[in-house]
Amino acid sequence: MLDALKNHPFGVAARLERTVVLAFAVPRAELQALLPPYLELDTFQDEWAFLAVAMVETRALRPQGFPAWAGQNFLLLGYRIFVRHVDARGKRLRGLYILGSETDKRSMTLLGNLFTHYRYVHKRIRSTHEGHALSISANDGSTEVIIYDDPEREVALPIGSPFPTWNEARRYVGPLPFTFSYDARHQRMLTVEGSRANWTPRPVQVQRWHFAFLDALGFSELRLANAFIMEHVPYAWKRGTLEDMRP
Repeated sequence: MLDALKNHPFGVAARLERTVVLAFAVPRAELQALLPPYLELDTFQDEWAFLAVAMVETRALRPQGFPAWAGQNFLLLGYRIFVRHVDARGKRLRGLYILGSETDKRSMTLLGNLFTHYRYVHKRIRSTHEGHALSISANDGSTEVIIYDDPEREVALPIGSPFPTWNEARRYVGPLPFTFSYDARHQRMLTVEGSRANWTPRPVQVQRWHFAFLDALGFSELRLANAFIMEHVPYAWKRGTLEDMRP
């Protein structure tokens, strides 16, 4: 019964009030080792794979059909890999695989782990916005991000980014159309389809970043590849669908 609950048993709606996404380029073999079967990396120039950290100020997260006032407001940090999956119809889907999630709200930790496979942990996180500077940090020092967001100012790609232009970098922002989880016990792939509106990623300059979660993964190389901010995005997730992957 509890296993079934974790498979996104109902649709969900929310408003992503402010989302900051930092994407990192990682040697492909090191990221591939973190993926379950039947998922492959979504690479750039067949060399780099990408892991993103999304920092999301979420408003009114609720089951579809419920009023906004019944929803959860919280701050979310999500660590996810850009992947592709070929489903039973032979359709090639592009999406994300979640490595872990952190939130500032205990109730969201409980509900997130009850209804998803996204590995929520509670952490005291705060977001502050002063002028063009936005800071996101955790009280225990495990997370610190400072970005500069001035819509009137041209932003250069991060030094060492594998992307030659912001247009190519924009392909690795998210949220993407699909999110995947793999049930190794039953050999099933869970796919959750999302839809978004008012999605206009804007490049931002990163002044400082540190994620203990990424440090623990021990990558030999980790390059900041892009950084974007998005605001006021209505988002919805459909009920999850299961696909039997047994031969």
